[in-house]
Amino acid sequence: MNSYGIINFSVLGGGGEVGANCFELNCNGTRILLDCGTHPKKEGLECLPDFKLLDGAPDICLLSHAHMDHCGALPYLCKNFPGTRSFSTIPTRAIADRMLRSSVAVMDILARERQIYDYPLYDHSDVAYATRFLDGLPYNQPFEIGNGTPIELQFINAGHVLGGASIFLKFPGHNVLYTGDISHRRQFLMGAREQLDEQERVDTLIIESTLGATEDGGLGSYAEETERLAESIREVIDRGGTVLIPSFALGRTQEMINVICHLQEKERLPQVPVYSVGLGRAIYQIYDRYADYLHPDCELQPLDRTESLKNVWEKSFVEKLLLRPSIIIATSGMMTENTPSAMLAQSMASHSHHGIFFVGYLDPDTLGYHLLHSSRGDALQFELGAPPVEIVLEDIQQFRFSAHASRQYLLDMVERLNPQNVVYVHGDSDALAWMEQNSSNGARSFVPETGHKLILEA
Repeated sequence: MNSYGIINFSVLGGGGEVGANCFELNCNGTRILLDCGTHPKKEGLECLPDFKLLDGAPDICLLSHAHMDHCGALPYLCKNFPGTRSFSTIPTRAIADRMLRSSVAVMDILARERQIYDYPLYDHSDVAYATRFLDGLPYNQPFEIGNGTPIELQFINAGHVLGGASIFLKFPGHNVLYTGDISHRRQFLMGAREQLDEQERVDTLIIESTLGATEDGGLGSYAEETERLAESIREVIDRGGTVLIPSFALGRTQEMINVICHLQEKERLPQVPVYSVGLGRAIYQIYDRYADYLHPDCELQPLDRTESLKNVWEKSFVEKLLLRPSIIIATSGMMTENTPSAMLAQSMASHSHHGIFFVGYLDPDTLGYHLLHSSRGDALQFELGAPPVEIVLEDIQQFRFSAHASRQYLLDMVERLNPQNVVYVHGDSDALAWMEQNSSNGARSFVPETGHKLILEA
């Protein structure tokens, strides 16, 4: 069915939502997967992409970055399709290995505590096998891939997290740009994304749409949000409370450690203890190893500027910790039940003098979202199997340190590249609908759901 300039595009996961991102490109029998993630709100086999939708064994898997919704299913893929080659940037390879090993430990716990009998979906030997076949490539250097069909691959700095990349593929007669998750704003550690060479033609653009439903006016600058956060932290410390900052293990934790330490250095925050807890500390060590990939003007703070917490599941330890003012940066960013941020919040929620400040996206189905929108007297369950806790705490805020591109930037990108096909992915239904409705370049546009197959012509 394939012919020159035609690509069969299939959505194995991540269509019409955020999670389990996995898209297949089939050109003349060469099958390439763009990302291979798990779904953060689903469990067991349901969290995986639907690999039954594959036209055949994939030849190559390309990872845009190491967030679990983009890489979490790679060991499962390699276990079921042995010999599948994978490529990512060099830092992403190191981060993915650490993230996936942590995932094995989490799945083992969930299998025991919540009787999720599908878990673990893979073990440490599967992770080792997958990363053995995962090659790290530098940015901006074309690399030949393909199985009989000449295909050129190039990773372009996406500015999202360390190692994050957009993926540019040159098929015979058809060029494809998959943005992955992109940021055009300078963060504390990461610079803005790099743009594709203007001389390159893009026939199909597969573009993230995370902030499609978010008005740009609601996104302050990084400096403005930093100052707003500093002011709120000072107010909590002044009344003798502790500040909890739930943060994603990859990206936000490293950013927040440096933001807080920088504010203390500039004497814009009191010199109270700063703690960090969770996987983000291990990822921080990889940031240190690949510091030359960070923005040249940033100075990565030593990890020992923060103290490590390991006993947050012991209520007596947490209650003693909260007796003196401090700042705690803890996973998970959306405050999933039983994670360090949830266990800390469980003890903080029944007091009025603390503060919980979210610094990233909150899915409406998560504990973090429910806590942010709670009222005094509501009751929420922070620990599975434990009774709900009545909410007394009122200082619960959200700050917009987004590592995703604004919707206007995304629209401008579509207009600038002027592709023949635009495929909108990685967004909720409102975000995807807004992006499609407001794009004006005249391209064929698609908002496919999982299971959908498209024929893309150059």
